[in-house]
Amino acid sequence: MKTLKRSFLTLVFWGVCQCFAVPLKDGAIKVRVAAYNVEFGKSTTPEQVGEMFKPYQLDLIGFNEVPDGDWTARVGKVLGMNHAYVGKISSANHKDKYKSILSRTPLQSTVEHELTVRRKRSWNPASVVQAVMQIDGLPISFYSLHICRSTDSHDTGHAYRLANEVLPKEKTDQVIVLGDFNNNMGDVAMNMLEASGYRPTWKDLKIDVSKEFTYNALEPEPPNSGVIDHIFYQGLPGAKVIDGGIIELKKPLSDHKPVWAEIAFPRDIER
Repeated sequence: MKTLKRSFLTLVFWGVCQCFAVPLKDGAIKVRVAAYNVEFGKSTTPEQVGEMFKPYQLDLIGFNEVPDGDWTARVGKVLGMNHAYVGKISSANHKDKYKSILSRTPLQSTVEHELTVRRKRSWNPASVVQAVMQIDGLPISFYSLHICRSTDSHDTGHAYRLANEVLPKEKTDQVIVLGDFNNNMGDVAMNMLEASGYRPTWKDLKIDVSKEFTYNALEPEPPNSGVIDHIFYQGLPGAKVIDGGIIELKKPLSDHKPVWAEIAFPRDIER
């Protein structure tokens, strides 16, 4: 009931696209996450972003195209999320287009994986930042990325490196990968990630993303790029998404729309 009430309030005040909740099994650990490309803070302040996210009671946020310095930490100050990590690789070497992680719980380890490729149609460099933390005693490995669109049938781009070089080395059972993929569901990059064992939150939420878009929020009239911001996860058998969607703002704070999800991970009683 609490989850349903929060979802209703979210829908009323913030206009979340097709947001709903389902009952949980006893003992499940719920993790609330969001992804947001903030367009280097061009149209907003970190304090405004923090206020926007307040109703969602998030555990983790992955930012991309985020300014360097204390921008991410300032969002955290508004939300009471005191643990931040900002990468050092700016997308395409543009000013203030870093990837960052904001967490409510301490970060046990942090690293940035470069995803640069030698391909004429790719912008470089690209990267994904990663952190490991524990939520209610459950280890979570969390990735926030910004990569180039992949359309080749035999792709060797940023998504290929992510799915075939970075994620296979993951040792944590519960993993969340999110950010600006610059790809729609059904694209080579998305299919590759699904084939490697990661599930998009849209499937559990039964949201038809072909009818929605996350870019360009500042120019809502068609045509648009569709939904290119995604959240993927994997976990012990029984993990599932119980709430989430696309956050629709009356006044956009970026050229992208934020996306969020609540994922329920079963407790491994033998852990």
